[in-house]
Amino acid sequence: EAASPQASNLAADGSMRRPCTLPALTMLGALSICSPAAAARGGLSSLSPSRLAAFAPSMSLPAARRGITAQGRAAAPLHAASPVLAASSPLPSLLARRCLASDPQAGLRSPSLVACRAATADAKEAKAEKKEDGKPEVKKRVISGVQPTGNLHLGNYLGAIRQWAQNQDEYENYFFVVDLHAITMPHSPAELTQASYDIVALYLACGIDPEKSRIFIQSHVPQHAELCWLLNCVTPMGWMEKMIQYKEKAKKQGESVSVGLFDYPILMAADILIYQAQLVPVGEDQRQHLELARDIARRFNDLYCKKKSMPAKGRRVFRDPEALIVKEGARIMSLEDGRSKMSKSDPAEGSRINLSDSEDVIRKKIKKCKTDNFPGIEWDNPERPECTNLLNIFQACSGRTREDILEEVKDMNWGQFKPLLADVVVDHLAPIQARYKELVDDKTYLHKVLREGAEGAEEVASQTLTWTKNAMGFTSRSDLV
Repeated sequence: EAASPQASNLAADGSMRRPCTLPALTMLGALSICSPAAAARGGLSSLSPSRLAAFAPSMSLPAARRGITAQGRAAAPLHAASPVLAASSPLPSLLARRCLASDPQAGLRSPSLVACRAATADAKEAKAEKKEDGKPEVKKRVISGVQPTGNLHLGNYLGAIRQWAQNQDEYENYFFVVDLHAITMPHSPAELTQASYDIVALYLACGIDPEKSRIFIQSHVPQHAELCWLLNCVTPMGWMEKMIQYKEKAKKQGESVSVGLFDYPILMAADILIYQAQLVPVGEDQRQHLELARDIARRFNDLYCKKKSMPAKGRRVFRDPEALIVKEGARIMSLEDGRSKMSKSDPAEGSRINLSDSEDVIRKKIKKCKTDNFPGIEWDNPERPECTNLLNIFQACSGRTREDILEEVKDMNWGQFKPLLADVVVDHLAPIQARYKELVDDKTYLHKVLREGAEGAEEVASQTLTWTKNAMGFTSRSDLV
């Protein structure tokens, strides 16, 4: 409604009794952003042109709609109660100039959107400020498993477990012993039992805290195996035939290769998807398996969750997991080949330093490790992969900078550098080995950690399995009333 130019709208001091003009409505909307916090940032002068545009939509309206009289005077002067606005007497013209200069269409907007636009802009700013503090609102879930075959070695620790321990406060963690994967290859039942406890003890000795992370054995949460079967039934055979690791391991086993080894990647997908994991620490050799897990999750969601008429009612069951990239510099290579990753499955015992190796064994392995005939010690020479690997181990165990290390060792020969490296490795592993010896014989404590870890993991796993079976149309015993 056009404003009335009658003097009855004005108080004795010239201020406005009631907001009857569109400019007044606009300025009232502007008041909503002139909070003490906004004032502290410089009031309206600190606002961007796009935000100012939200509070001047009426400036290009016809004069009668803007409350302007035929004589060109404003129908009622606007005196804001806010000290920020009171200090800005030429506010309407300022808003108009900034608004129209930045957005010629600003005047076409409806003034009724002012308050809404202010709230939206403030919400976006608040959200941006919340993200800028670097702290996620909800911790992302990370899962990782280690097979109880062979010993954990220096590469496992420096490349993964140490970083898991350091990041426990940043993520929601699920760390488990994948004993179901271990039986895809020929194994000894007695060794499997002891090795499972050994891995758990090493987890704890390396700093994994059961108060912050769930530690458990895979087979203690039966939902892993059941979900694996359900995912088997939605995964095309062609996808499995492309798995590189199966082809490599099948060649070694010959005709004795098991269906379990062929199905290994789907069990790994079940391990990931059962916990709705967002991040999975993987090496290059496992990236293909993570991509398979993502493909299976998408296929399942497409088959059973797309339509609201389906049992899932349009709600996806699985989320897409992402790879968690570990910090650079912790990739530890074989002591016998600087271009191959240090591995538990390598038949050459001298290729790795096990976390359980004694001081004498560690010194002998380093003394015998492969080197080269180049003079001096240097980093990142592509012709000297073993040299780079040994320097990486030295840095990871000592915590020193490259510059500091090179200043000390650049002119050394291997006879001088190897004993120095052995000292650093032995000193770094000593507290881990001492803690491991305490834990591995304390079965009562290990049982407690594993029991509580499995119980916590099963709560999440059973919920995901229920969603999966409901989406596929299975009935449950709870339906039988």
